[in-house]
Amino acid sequence: MTTANEIADKIASEQGLTKAQGKTIVESVFAAITEAAAAGTETSIPGFGKFKVKDTPEREGRNPSTGATIKVAAARKLAFQPAKALKDALNK
Repeated sequence: MTTANEIADKIASEQGLTKAQGKTIVESVFAAITEAAAAGTETSIPGFGKFKVKDTPEREGRNPSTGATIKVAAARKLAFQPAKALKDALNK
């Protein structure tokens, strides 16, 4: 697993920055994606993919332990659609 700190360290070492500056960059990117998602807009990163907000309608579900029917509330979720370049890199 790769963590945000590992990504920040890699950016810092490749760009000649401090680890703190690298972490600030990574946090800024994540904050921008989060802000766009909260506003309901799509974030597209060419060559990587798109983050889209999708609405899920209210539905009926079952409690697995009792079998009772329950209502699952409508919600918004963040979906990721990888770009072709990323798919191709995964399937080499």
